[in-house]
Amino acid sequence: MQQEFDWKERYKDKIADAAFAIKSVKPGNSIFIGTGCAQPQHLVNALVEYSSHIYDAHIVHLLTVGDAPYTDEKLSEKFKMNSFFIADNVRHSLAKGIGDYTPIFLSEIPDEFESGRIPLDVALITVTPPDANGLCSLGVSVDIIKSAVANSHYVIAQVNSKMPRTYGDSFLHVNNIDMLVPLDEPIVEIPERETDETLKRIGQNIGMLVEDGSTIECGIGRIPQALAEFLKDKKDLGVHTEMFSDWIIDLIECGAITCSKKTVNRNKVVASFCMGSKRLYDFIDHNPFFEFRPTEYVNDINVIAQHEKMVGINVGLEVDLTGQVCADSLGYQFYSGIGGQVDFIRGCARSRGGKPIIALPSTAKNNTISRIVPHLTEGAGVVTTRGDVHYVVTEFGVAYLHGKSIRERALALINIAHPKFRNELLQAAKKHRYVYEDQIELSWDQIEYPKQLERYETLRDGTEIFFRPVKPTDESAISEMLYSLSEESVRKRYMTRTVAFPHKDVQQLANVDYQNTLAIVGVVPSVNGEEIVAIGEYFLEPRQGDAEVAFLVQDEWQKKGMGTLLIKFLSETARKREVKSFHAKVLPQNKAMLSVFYNSGYNITTEFDGEVYDLRYDLNDLQKK
Repeated sequence: MQQEFDWKERYKDKIADAAFAIKSVKPGNSIFIGTGCAQPQHLVNALVEYSSHIYDAHIVHLLTVGDAPYTDEKLSEKFKMNSFFIADNVRHSLAKGIGDYTPIFLSEIPDEFESGRIPLDVALITVTPPDANGLCSLGVSVDIIKSAVANSHYVIAQVNSKMPRTYGDSFLHVNNIDMLVPLDEPIVEIPERETDETLKRIGQNIGMLVEDGSTIECGIGRIPQALAEFLKDKKDLGVHTEMFSDWIIDLIECGAITCSKKTVNRNKVVASFCMGSKRLYDFIDHNPFFEFRPTEYVNDINVIAQHEKMVGINVGLEVDLTGQVCADSLGYQFYSGIGGQVDFIRGCARSRGGKPIIALPSTAKNNTISRIVPHLTEGAGVVTTRGDVHYVVTEFGVAYLHGKSIRERALALINIAHPKFRNELLQAAKKHRYVYEDQIELSWDQIEYPKQLERYETLRDGTEIFFRPVKPTDESAISEMLYSLSEESVRKRYMTRTVAFPHKDVQQLANVDYQNTLAIVGVVPSVNGEEIVAIGEYFLEPRQGDAEVAFLVQDEWQKKGMGTLLIKFLSETARKREVKSFHAKVLPQNKAMLSVFYNSGYNITTEFDGEVYDLRYDLNDLQKK
């Protein structure tokens, strides 16, 4: 029987209690404290308790949870706190002006330690007990801790057997630790918070952007938790992320996350730290599926970019109409931090098939203020620039901004803002000349985008088409479609040889009330996100219950059954809305469209005035089979 390794006996010359260890901290020292749930709680409390000899010490950390007693105003002459990311436990000290915040990309912090620009004297960390080879694991947090240890003059480690032993580049040899303080205590847990309907809709919208085989970056909080529900049906997802939480467990157990298609570190979840429950800590303990690596690797833009279909999901606090994202402050009040947002936004942008995503609820303070704003709040800073932003997601949809003009950006963002703020935002956009002065304003307090009408259909040749109601942001795509039509198609639809489709006319097609006027577009994927290849619409005369219906299909998509699907779709929708009948005007030469109507299954009545057919049918008068 193998004898249990007695590390306390082996390294007894390094072992001390916390009171003795803290004596090594000198006045004026810079003290690094381990990250997140790996904060050495016992050492932190001892630092304050036995601080009679300490003054003007500088506390440096990325993100801590649990107690932060050194931020007490009474200790301000002893400890000065500087954080790279502002958590709940230190936010009050920042608000009082007794703490500092350093805005910096997470990927660049290790270089600040190594260069000495941010000097470190003492590091307080948590490790697992050393194994027979003298290796201690950093457990749930490797991130910037490894660099901090390498560049500190003195390292004090709380040895906690409750810390999960994680694999990867997560080990420190006991020779690199100056003092070991054995003290077991539970690892700080972060409870999951309830998701609401708004967050679920955001998760659903993000989920639609994640393809099978993608590698995702997604952190902690209610949005990742809500998103996880909509990733369970995905296949072969990978994970390369700064951090993760409990959401990852269910996705692994249901088979959605396999990491088998990752371009880099295949078959491994790669992260720099995690925060969650004991269930999560037990799950990663001695689990070779997880590799914890330092920030300088995980957040390296070049490493991120090597992953094909890399999807980065980050959050914002507000976004202005040009696409600037504030993520670290509420006006002049610093609230969180830059973190790894820009690292992953830029890394995902360089990835083949990558998708950098900014997600946020459309409102704050119980729907009283919009998070999509004409301009950032005074004092707010830009974290992700308008040049870096790609996808912005709210509960009302997805806005793709990269490579778009200011006009296109403003309209796209207004379209995913809360309806109660859309006209206010549109008026501001007009004032700043972001959009045309004649841009149509809809009664958004009375209009709701009918998402339930979105559906996929299959054409005769097997091509899948996505049908959805038109959006105000479709103007450019509709214009492109109209100008791509052949002269014959234009004449058949508009009964003229016109070749001009000006903004004032095209925007009428894109801005509808979804009640008296409904337009359904058929879209296919394109380099710009979506290409509109067909449009069907009806215009209702409310008093008469009769609607004019019209269709237009791009030349190369004709004769594939598109018109048949559109007429069925619109007829069924109108009938459910108690529209009584449809009528349409069709040229005799447009035999394909005549055939669509006559084969629609409805009893068609026809009148011909010598130039145009006037077709009519009762929406409740289906032909008997």
